[in-house]
Amino acid sequence: MNISDPADTFRQEARELLEQLEAGLLDLEQDPANSDLINFAFRALHTIKGSGAMFGFTRVAEFVHEFETAFDRVRKGQSKANKALIEVALDAKDHIHRLIEEPDADVSGGDEILAALRVIVDGGSPAANVEQTAPAPSQDSTPVPGGSQWWRLVFYLPSDCLAFGTNPILLLEELAELGPTRITALTGRIPDLDVLDPETPYVGWQVDIEATDPAAAIDDIFMFLRDSMELSLSPLEVDVSEPETLQAEADPVPPAVETPVASEPAPAVSAKRPRAAEKTEPDRTAATSLRVPAERLDELMDRVGELVIAQARLTQIAALSSDTALKSVAEELERLSSGLRDTSMGIRMVPIGSLFGRFRRLVHDLSGELGKPIEFVTSGEDTELDKTMIERLADPLVHLIRNAMDHGLESAEARTASGKPAKGTVRLSAVYSGAEVAISVSDDGAGLDASRIRAKAEENGLITPETKLTEQELYHLIFAPGFSTAKEVTSLSGRGVGMDVVKRTIDGLRGTIDLTTVPGQGTTATLRLPLTLAIIDGMLVRVGNGRYTIPLAAVEECVELPEGIEAHAKGRNFLDIRGSLVPYLRLREVFGTSAPPEPFQKVVIVSSGDGRVGLVVDQIIGNNQTVIKQLSKLHSSIKSFSGATILGDGTVALILDTAHLVASGQPQSDSYSLSGRAA
Repeated sequence: MNISDPADTFRQEARELLEQLEAGLLDLEQDPANSDLINFAFRALHTIKGSGAMFGFTRVAEFVHEFETAFDRVRKGQSKANKALIEVALDAKDHIHRLIEEPDADVSGGDEILAALRVIVDGGSPAANVEQTAPAPSQDSTPVPGGSQWWRLVFYLPSDCLAFGTNPILLLEELAELGPTRITALTGRIPDLDVLDPETPYVGWQVDIEATDPAAAIDDIFMFLRDSMELSLSPLEVDVSEPETLQAEADPVPPAVETPVASEPAPAVSAKRPRAAEKTEPDRTAATSLRVPAERLDELMDRVGELVIAQARLTQIAALSSDTALKSVAEELERLSSGLRDTSMGIRMVPIGSLFGRFRRLVHDLSGELGKPIEFVTSGEDTELDKTMIERLADPLVHLIRNAMDHGLESAEARTASGKPAKGTVRLSAVYSGAEVAISVSDDGAGLDASRIRAKAEENGLITPETKLTEQELYHLIFAPGFSTAKEVTSLSGRGVGMDVVKRTIDGLRGTIDLTTVPGQGTTATLRLPLTLAIIDGMLVRVGNGRYTIPLAAVEECVELPEGIEAHAKGRNFLDIRGSLVPYLRLREVFGTSAPPEPFQKVVIVSSGDGRVGLVVDQIIGNNQTVIKQLSKLHSSIKSFSGATILGDGTVALILDTAHLVASGQPQSDSYSLSGRAA
């Protein structure tokens, strides 16, 4: 049985909270008056502080405590959120991350960050540390309409709070920040020593506070304890300069706190949240999600893959048998394995918005470093992609975004001079495109300079002056190792070590990169990636004596190859598919098949992005579930295949790389010839 480390659980949850906090701060920078964003940031900090104290991250709790205090001032309208506050708050968020990830390291810089926060929030006056025993209020404690008055809070913590890491002293310190305070310990419930449990908080607390209306603030302080603790809050109308002597309590329920006044005491303020005993309906929203290690999902997919292969073998055996019971079981197992496959795949699919959110901070920081005002726009965050793809896409997208900001976008002065808005725009989008997801990074900058790229490529020896390249081939030279058109080396660019990383990673994911540019208007880099790297639906075809699998999501339709088309036409011909010219490739020629062709060949029309191509095969065998197995490094240079799969009879079928075949099947010139027609 695996028991997860509580500290690791806290780190995982804290990472998510810090990501949400960063996103909230960046939103707040655009809308400083948004009270919802301010409250969201405060709640995130409060949660991190409470959880940090619970799991023993004392340094985190202490640092966040002052960070939270600054935002509490903003929340109460005592200070305003501005760009300076957001900048320091982002630095504080980074410091919290370092404290959490490296709890034993000597992480410095926290005092400077908190000092900067104080300067911004209250003009440089450090937040006063309110002592637990504050000066007594004046004799006249009569409530002033709209002003502060004295309140009495009496509370007993839940019996299990100490075991879960709650520190009563920190709670009292937070209460002391609400205003002048007098704190008294209530010892009436402490049992005899022989029955005393050291992990049970027997001591209660009476806290007299001078404040306007502390109910909401108290509710926030006891956010994680309120439903299972005893708490009462009442306004006072008497002098509390002398402490009261409270007798030991016999009744486990705390008595009503009364004050010796001539008139009736004011009614207690009802707590905002119901106590556990007062709940009538169970919380049906609890436990709606479960955190599972990624390794277990990978193992599950491996098992499902093996099940799919075994099911394919059973289906083939059943097809050769006359036993109807066996056929029925094979059909039922195929249905169940298909459902299990789809469910397992769905578990692995993650919205790409979880990746997009990371780049907002990157753009924010680089915008300041480069001195370029930049707007970052995202779309298609709900597009889902395999979690493995999400993890491996982070670095390529970082390089593309940095490149767009550093090389693509001009300075504000240059943009203004050319009639553009001073603020540049970088767009990050994702959209489904057949069996692929297309992720685009675009800018509205100056565009790629083809002559400069060619000159640099000739200088580096990548091409010769006589080399003839298409526009796309020329642009793709920027992905060569060590290639850079930067005039000088900076902290962001100039060494040519970024774009080649993009190319290698995307190739490893069986994806492609398209570059389009318009001089003076901008550049777009589009990454085309398969939806998953695990299991797909495939169409099994035969070419000669070999069998191949075509990803079914890429298949548009199947037609019969018209008679009369010459068998050899330099590997490229065109079909008229309902008025649209579609080039086609004879896979027999592509693969060098020596077996004689079938008399009635079929054409499978596949698409990738905006391109289409027909693949001529001898026979279409049928559809099957395809478990993708990666090819070895020895076969990495073979671009026509993206992997292999094991068929039901134990033989191997290669999976066609439709994106590569579509690209190789596109015409290279405008001299088209219509060789055949198919309706």
